[in-house]
Amino acid sequence: MQSILHQSRQPQSDNSETGDKESVAKLFEQVGLHKILSLLEAEDADVRIHAVKVVANLAAEEANQEKIVEAGGLTSLLKLLISSEDETIHRVAAGAIANLAMSETNQELIMAQGGVRLLSNTASSAEDPQTLRMVAGAIANLCGNDKLQMKLRGEGGIKALLGMVRCRHPDVLSQVARGIANFAKCESRASAQGVKAGRSLLIEDGALPWIVQNANNEAASVRRHIELALCHLAQHEANARDMINGGAVWEMVRISRDCPREDIRSLAHRTLTSSHSFQAEMRRLG
Repeated sequence: MQSILHQSRQPQSDNSETGDKESVAKLFEQVGLHKILSLLEAEDADVRIHAVKVVANLAAEEANQEKIVEAGGLTSLLKLLISSEDETIHRVAAGAIANLAMSETNQELIMAQGGVRLLSNTASSAEDPQTLRMVAGAIANLCGNDKLQMKLRGEGGIKALLGMVRCRHPDVLSQVARGIANFAKCESRASAQGVKAGRSLLIEDGALPWIVQNANNEAASVRRHIELALCHLAQHEANARDMINGGAVWEMVRISRDCPREDIRSLAHRTLTSSHSFQAEMRRLG
């Protein structure tokens, strides 16, 4: 439906579920957005499923996103996560929410309407990896918003991402890793600006073991995000003791030597050499 726009804002698509874009555009012209959104509450399950697929297709186009939100589409999609027990509806609705979560304004609206809790609940009951991919993608987009860090964590966003790693599917793990990298980047920026002090919320919520275990994941999309997350975490001395105890230093050394991306390799090297704690640990273990 759309190519990746940005590391922290990645459109979600479900090509097996979403129909032809031209037919969606035609339907949009013929009946209008309000009518399509009203069908999300239709009694007939097939009508609801078709309507949510149409909304998801429309939400993949940036030009439609503001119109959908203004017409109450975001609220309707979030309601579907509660009112429907159909996992197809959950999957497609979560994908549409992920696409709408590419703008800061919409991210704040999703948070204000309890979106993280609804997405977390959807993930906990989901069985299809593609549902988890959509939910993880939506939360990952929210993780890239500096203003939402505390609220996102407080409403269980980090724990929800970590809970989804029970599914070993690389598409799911890639979205989880992207969310963690986005969150770590925002935290690092806040620490550098003096807005945040103390340990990373990712470390406090127990993400570090999974991060270390997957720093050399065979899937390049997972590995790239995790390598960045480690570099961001390592830039702040408050995280050093946990990272040393958790075995992250040697992953940082490996990244500084072996990462195929020169920018990440260089960042890892600079981070290691500028940390007294990491230097002392490397000397100790020789």
